[in-house]
Amino acid sequence: MRAGGGVLWRRRPDGRAEVLVVHRPRYDDWSFPKGKFDPALDADDLACARREVAEETGLDVAVGEELAPIGYVDNRGRDKVVRYWLMEVVGGEFTRNGEVDVVVWVDPDDASPLSYAHDRSLLARARDRLG
Repeated sequence: MRAGGGVLWRRRPDGRAEVLVVHRPRYDDWSFPKGKFDPALDADDLACARREVAEETGLDVAVGEELAPIGYVDNRGRDKVVRYWLMEVVGGEFTRNGEVDVVVWVDPDDASPLSYAHDRSLLARARDRLG
């Protein structure tokens, strides 16, 4: 299965980066915004990532570099590959929705809110690029 998502980030007033982590009540987990590729809606994986980020967060982003894809077995036993991009938040406001009920901004050095090892490794790769 294919999916796309984003590691959303912004600069704090002190110049340090922080990243957005989302809570999904359906799974009661903390992760990055992402979702399944839909050939009826998405021209490619980046379009999927942009659509899912907009649906789950309501935020406007500028897409940056692609991070290495993450592969894992989902909760239904299916192989899943998610392509992620760094995405700088440039506007918008989070709106609670059916997929995400809470978002938090975290320091890239703090992976503790994340529920999955694959997300913690993704955060480490993003941190290296954000400086």
